[in-house]
Amino acid sequence: MPSASKLPIALAAGDGIGPEIMEAVLAVFRAAGVLDHLEFVEAPMGERTFASGNTSGISDEAMEVVERTGLLFKGPMGTPVGGGGKSINVTLRKTFSAFANLRHFQSLPGVETVFSKAGVPVDFYVVRENIEDTYGGIEHRLTNDVVECKRLISAPGCDQVHRFAFETAARLGIDRVTCSHKANIMKMTDGLFLERFRHVAADHPSIEIHDVIIDALCMNLVLRPDAYQMIVLPNLQGDIVSDLAAGLVGGLGFAPSANIGDSVAIFEAVHGTAPDIAGKGVANPTSLLLSGLIMLRHIGLAKQAAIINNALLATLEDGIHTGDVKGDKPPVETMAFAEAIASNLGRMPTSCPPRVVGTHDTVEHTSPPRPTSYRLRRTFETTVSHLCGADLYVGTTLPPFELAAKLQAICEGGPFKLTLLSNRGTQVWPSGSVYTEVVDYCRARFELKDPAMLGRLGQMPAVKLLEKVAEKFEVADFQPLKTFDGKPGFSLAQGQ
Repeated sequence: MPSASKLPIALAAGDGIGPEIMEAVLAVFRAAGVLDHLEFVEAPMGERTFASGNTSGISDEAMEVVERTGLLFKGPMGTPVGGGGKSINVTLRKTFSAFANLRHFQSLPGVETVFSKAGVPVDFYVVRENIEDTYGGIEHRLTNDVVECKRLISAPGCDQVHRFAFETAARLGIDRVTCSHKANIMKMTDGLFLERFRHVAADHPSIEIHDVIIDALCMNLVLRPDAYQMIVLPNLQGDIVSDLAAGLVGGLGFAPSANIGDSVAIFEAVHGTAPDIAGKGVANPTSLLLSGLIMLRHIGLAKQAAIINNALLATLEDGIHTGDVKGDKPPVETMAFAEAIASNLGRMPTSCPPRVVGTHDTVEHTSPPRPTSYRLRRTFETTVSHLCGADLYVGTTLPPFELAAKLQAICEGGPFKLTLLSNRGTQVWPSGSVYTEVVDYCRARFELKDPAMLGRLGQMPAVKLLEKVAEKFEVADFQPLKTFDGKPGFSLAQGQ
């Protein structure tokens, strides 16, 4: 059982090189006196748990330990290829509502990159929304030829990650936060993400805000990474940008990661398990160590984190490195690298700004009480919605004009009229181009014939329309259309 005088933290060493780099990091922690304050409790998860038949890869024991401690320190985890096993990293973040992924990308001494050669400093943070977006993994095969992935973005989810970004920026002394998005195309999902960014920004008037389309951001990061301090993004875009950013500072081996929620925080190395070098004692523990330093700051041990961070910088400055880093000196093994860091505790780097060693050296973390039930989050509580139509997604190989004629006949006599057919998001009826290629999955949009009926119909007329169409066609999906405070809650088709 954990000591009453020490803070318990769930520990999962990981797969492949995980146990080796975790051992190295704990050795540094021990030398710095960190383990006088912490007690790590094993949380079994990973390849062995998958092999036991548990398709989540996370044991019941691990779930209990993480819920009890509210903190998890983990190495890289493998996900089985095939067999339906899901990513442990994603499962943990979503299960424990660790909604904000925080990563720091910083040039390190002794780590040669294009930018270090050019004298361009890289030092910025990425805050990635962790729960929603396409990472919901909600996928269906709809027809012979078409599969879908639902992209869900919620206002409460946006608010959580944006608040975290601004509060973290204020704490770190960052005075400019950039929201990246694709709201020029995905006007409702990314549009909501951008709208809530601006809304939350109003509570932080001292922080300058910008927004940039995701493709432009990627180009800008490659050209001028020093132009950014903190970037906040939706989940999938944030995942891609995080790996791009890691490449700017030498790779994922130098990119720490923290996943922060209201109740649980997860600190992890996000690089692979590197099975080709597992057991050889040559892996680089830097990413996991830097992730551990974010954890130490999170729980109040900022002084210890700064001392270790300066020792790491001094070690790299001395040219001591593992085999994945180019250098003038021969590479050292994993534990030798950790021992070098431990021997440099108390030293300051000279070629880069050192971390300020403050006085916060005691644990200030208290695990929150366990929720009694699932927590419902709402943002727009007074919004009024009215049914105004329905989108029916039909599996068919009929030409658009022939399909339209049949659907118009079906809805005669009812409150709805056919207003649009689209295929893969592009309008093909009542107007369009024969150059638009189509597949066997077509959206049919039905809207109210009489706008005066808005607010006077419930959902059943749309359901009855669905029944009628389903008698003649294979309906792959059904989506009621609504207005929200008088504004359409649905997008136009391309070309509409």
